[in-house]
Amino acid sequence: MNRWLTRRWPAPHWPSIRGRGRTDAGPLLLTAAVVAAVTLLAGAVPVLLRAAADDAVQDTVRRAGPDANVLVHANWERDDGPTGGRVRMPDLAEDVDDFRTRAAYALGPDLDAALLPPVAAVNGPILSITGGSMPRTFQFTYLAGDLGGPDVTWTAGTPPGPAVSDQYVETPYDGPPWPVQVGLSEEDATALDLGPGDRIPLRDGQGRDKDVRISGIYRPADSADPAWRLAPALLRPAPGADGVGTTRFAGLLSRESLPDARLAVDEDQLRRTVHFAPVPDALTWNATAALASQMVKLKAASGSSGDREQSLRWESQLDTVLRDARTRNSAAFAQAAVLLAGVLTATVLVLLLAADLLVRRRAPVLGAARQRGAALPDLGTELITESTVVSLSAAAVGLALARAVAPGVSWTWAVPVVLAGAAAGPAFGTLTAARASRDRRQPANPAARRWIRATGQLRRASMEAAVLIAAVAAFVTLHQRGLLPVASDGDTGELTGDLILPISALTLGALVGALVLLRLLPLGARFALRQALRSRRPLAVFSAAQAATTAGRALPLLVLVSTTALASFALILGTTVTRGLADGAWSTVGADARLDVGADAATPALAERIAAAPGVEQVVVAQVTDSARVFSESTLLTPRLVIVDTAAFQRLLASTPLPDAPALARLTAPGRGPGDVPALVRSGDGALRTGTPLQLPRDGAPAIRLAAVGTAPSVGGATDVVVVDAAALAEAGLPAVPNTVWVTGPGAARALSNTGVAADVVLRADALRAQRVAPLTAGLLRLAWTAAAVLLALGMLGLTLAAAAGASERWQTLTRLRTLGLRPRDVRWVAAGELLPPVVVAAVCGPLLGALLARLTLGPLDLRLLTGQGDNPATVLPWWLLGLASVALLAAAATVVPVESALRRRDRLSEVLRAGE
Repeated sequence: MNRWLTRRWPAPHWPSIRGRGRTDAGPLLLTAAVVAAVTLLAGAVPVLLRAAADDAVQDTVRRAGPDANVLVHANWERDDGPTGGRVRMPDLAEDVDDFRTRAAYALGPDLDAALLPPVAAVNGPILSITGGSMPRTFQFTYLAGDLGGPDVTWTAGTPPGPAVSDQYVETPYDGPPWPVQVGLSEEDATALDLGPGDRIPLRDGQGRDKDVRISGIYRPADSADPAWRLAPALLRPAPGADGVGTTRFAGLLSRESLPDARLAVDEDQLRRTVHFAPVPDALTWNATAALASQMVKLKAASGSSGDREQSLRWESQLDTVLRDARTRNSAAFAQAAVLLAGVLTATVLVLLLAADLLVRRRAPVLGAARQRGAALPDLGTELITESTVVSLSAAAVGLALARAVAPGVSWTWAVPVVLAGAAAGPAFGTLTAARASRDRRQPANPAARRWIRATGQLRRASMEAAVLIAAVAAFVTLHQRGLLPVASDGDTGELTGDLILPISALTLGALVGALVLLRLLPLGARFALRQALRSRRPLAVFSAAQAATTAGRALPLLVLVSTTALASFALILGTTVTRGLADGAWSTVGADARLDVGADAATPALAERIAAAPGVEQVVVAQVTDSARVFSESTLLTPRLVIVDTAAFQRLLASTPLPDAPALARLTAPGRGPGDVPALVRSGDGALRTGTPLQLPRDGAPAIRLAAVGTAPSVGGATDVVVVDAAALAEAGLPAVPNTVWVTGPGAARALSNTGVAADVVLRADALRAQRVAPLTAGLLRLAWTAAAVLLALGMLGLTLAAAAGASERWQTLTRLRTLGLRPRDVRWVAAGELLPPVVVAAVCGPLLGALLARLTLGPLDLRLLTGQGDNPATVLPWWLLGLASVALLAAAATVVPVESALRRRDRLSEVLRAGE
């Protein structure tokens, strides 16, 4: 009890703090600069990544287009009349308005803020236009938003009106066709050669004629109005909307003619839907989880399509789009965390080395203070005060700079750096002061000395075993679990605690490699010394002896090997992503350029004209059908169906960076059974496998049996693909109708731009450019190159600190050697022999260790989510960049010796000989 009462608070000596700070201003400023620079990086990167994540979510929703819309369906109230007929409902437009209001109210405030005002669309069935040589279809549509339908100008005729003037009309089910008035756009009217008052010759799927009359011709006031996107045929004819080779026309209904449209078709053929389009700029990374969860709940609460009640039925892919965006963002955050963990670990090691240098310089002062009676708590408090002021001030500067370059600041990643800067110097200094006043002597008993040596070796082995076990656990977790966080409704997007171990796998692997080299370097140095002792070259003996003496220093080698290995990994990561983006562009487009055309345009003449253009090397024509209907044992699948000439497709793959597909040769072989058509399949979920019997349905004819004989190549980045030979399918009774043209060669882009055919041209260069400027991809690449540069700079700084820490003892020894007759040039060679072994080991083994770590970790990083590929990109080793990093490290080491020699030139030999007296 009396011991506790007699204890006192530490009493620092402030003049000593100020004096040591002025004396050692250089190392302290160096520590502050390192803390400030890395704090700037650690504080700005997470915020910039979050801003990039917001941009990525918005970009993903924009690219999804109509697939991200939210659709709400509901049945109509039955129109059965009292006498067994159907009743005309004049208030049908008001019913649509109520339906739109109900759907908007059910959204909830979060979804409502992220979506544009709703637009209700009422669509009739697809009708056939009789006459003419080309298949044409027709559909009447009613559009209504909160402010009414889109504005139009009637250039001829009048807006559609009611067919009858009576409010209540009942018509029999089997009565004559009920008349309905519609408006036509100017382009539709010109293509049909019809005008106001004309009747459109229409027939439904059961062969019944329809009485649809044109009341007027309109011109849209604003063709960019979002409402027109729901029915593009209302503006102009839409080729291919109802199948290959067809053209759809559309008629605009008014509030007055909408009741007639319902009587003109069967009761269930007029469908109403409310469309909500997302506002990309209103979507953020933080809101995606809540929005996706709400969308799932709405779809789960939807009524059945067979329910005759007017319950709401929700349909949307917005939740899937948001989840995909969150998955990519989570992968990018984890990949950035791996790089940041490496940078922070290297920084901590460099700060430890800087603290070691500072304590070596202060060792005489601290020892003298301790011998004069200074208490260890007082010295520790003085050192902690000094280092805390330096670290916190530097961190504040770094965070202020981070706030200047980023929309915010994150302090979480800066904590390890600040703690290392604040604690390393006081810990080393207190230990040095304690050893200076320790009166324990070296035991004379050899057994006691061996016990002390074995205890130290056991402690070191325990520490190394702990690092090794942690590294093994990290790599196992990384490969078993991956880096993507577990999805949950309450996910905030932050990295969770269960990701700390897999994120640390790279850093722990680099430390394990450095510890292994730390074990081997003294063995190699002692072997070199034994060989040098057998030679007749004294310089070799002196150099080997100096190297063997300093080979056991742990911090310099840990810093050099770790920074070089981690920098090499960052270079490999950046190069792999860059190559993956290029391969992803090839996979997306399929060639240098792709032409998506209508069935009537993709003729052999068009292909021949493109092939004759200058600079075109290959032209391949194919029919590519997305979401084709394919059955597998009564299970409906919707893969991408590719019907192509197998030989031409093989030549295309062989002449481009696209992966070869040897299984294509099996498509021209006979099927396994009579009538079977060979097919190659590819599936993301395993639903399509080799050997699975498939059926391709046809209208009005038996289905074609397909035999899956191999794995299909990826086409356009689709996960589910079925590839069939065009000639084999034509023999089975289904000739191909090409709609895609792949073109390779330097003149591909110019050739497709001059075809004169109304089609979509997709260029590989444009796809690559879009992927490179994507927010997350561009951010990760910049971080990879920045991390590599920072790590190399830290490695060179570590080399300088390590050389400065041992400079005094080294040049004392070398100056004494000069008394034996060594010339200054020989002294420099001996100094180089001492400094170069760890540098050479780091320059040679560091890149190799980085390449090994890349092989072990790049797969679980899921880089395919950023490169747009179906599989993870192959690891690319940029040997010239790795060699350049090694050469830079060796060049930095080569400049240390001349600089030290120039600084020590004025040292007096008498002072050196008296050192230690």
